Amino acid sequence: MIIHANDFFFTFTSMSSTAAIGIFDSGIGGITICNEIIRLLPNENIIYLADSKHAPYGEKSEKEIIELSIKNVDFLLNKGCKLIVVACNTATTNAIETLRQTYSIPFIGIEPAIKPAALKSLTNTVGVLATKGTLSSALFSKTSEKHLEKVTILERNGEGIVPLMESGQLDSPKMRKLLNKYLQPMLDKNIDYLVLGCSHYPYLIPQLKKIVGPKVTIIDSGEAVAKQTKNILEQQHLLNKTGRPITHHFISNINTHVLKQFVDVNARKTIVEEVDF
Repeated sequence: MIIHANDFFFTFTSMSSTAAIGIFDSGIGGITICNEIIRLLPNENIIYLADSKHAPYGEKSEKEIIELSIKNVDFLLNKGCKLIVVACNTATTNAIETLRQTYSIPFIGIEPAIKPAALKSLTNTVGVLATKGTLSSALFSKTSEKHLEKVTILERNGEGIVPLMESGQLDSPKMRKLLNKYLQPMLDKNIDYLVLGCSHYPYLIPQLKKIVGPKVTIIDSGEAVAKQTKNILEQQHLLNKTGRPITHHFISNINTHVLKQFVDVNARKTIVEEVDF
């Protein structure tokens, strides 16, 4: 692997199937995606990068998001990753095209699963709970516009949700109050599907179900991302079939206390580490 860091030009002359899958997010949210990948690909080495120091990405400018995404990718490439999953809706919708143009490594992105919700909705009304950065992106607008003739899409910026989660307040009175505030207007307009547009949000599904009830189906993108990751590795002949011991390496750039709450720290193959990046 030859790396010219100054102009971000990368050429991969060879890549081992035992190299890790790299995954990054603005914090702990992408672990929901990571878990789906581990479930589908249990023989793969994983390096998960939590850029919690700069969370949430959803309140930042497109330029900032691209710069942070490049920084994260550089870190993972220097660890020898063979494929990178952008496990952040905001980073995907704002930066993935730049990343694909800049690097010659496969990227898997994540974006709100509007299409399946729009196709299945019986009330023709779909709710989307996402970050400001995702909702204001060109990619999200393009995806939404394809389905506006069939359904009404109710968007809501989940401002404040990610900071609460990153501070360990996943199931707290503040969180419940915020979720009720954001979801009740959608329920009043008869949504029957709720699309989660942030990788942090699947951790809230138990609470969300209590609010929206059994008539509303909640959709996230984790399983689809894992399947696409497997497909790309198969196409590139990079699936790890060696049977060698594997490692799941979780890295954060702030205190790992919250990260450890979402990771099986007792598993022999799991490493949790704080690194300044």
